[in-house]
Amino acid sequence: MPIENFDYHRLVGKEVEVTADGMVYRGRLVEMGEEDLHLESPGGWTTILLDRVSSVRLSGA
Repeated sequence: MPIENFDYHRLVGKEVEVTADGMVYRGRLVEMGEEDLHLESPGGWTTILLDRVSSVRLSGA
């Protein structure tokens, strides 16, 4: 699903998998702004620029 058409509000606070630059990041989606998104995981916080993101989905989906 193209990120520009993505309704992220339904995933805030849930465990997600984000694919960006060929890597998969897992964590709780905390916030998505105009330029980046923020995940919280056991290893700490991750900020990912939206222009790098190719997909966002519920973890395990």
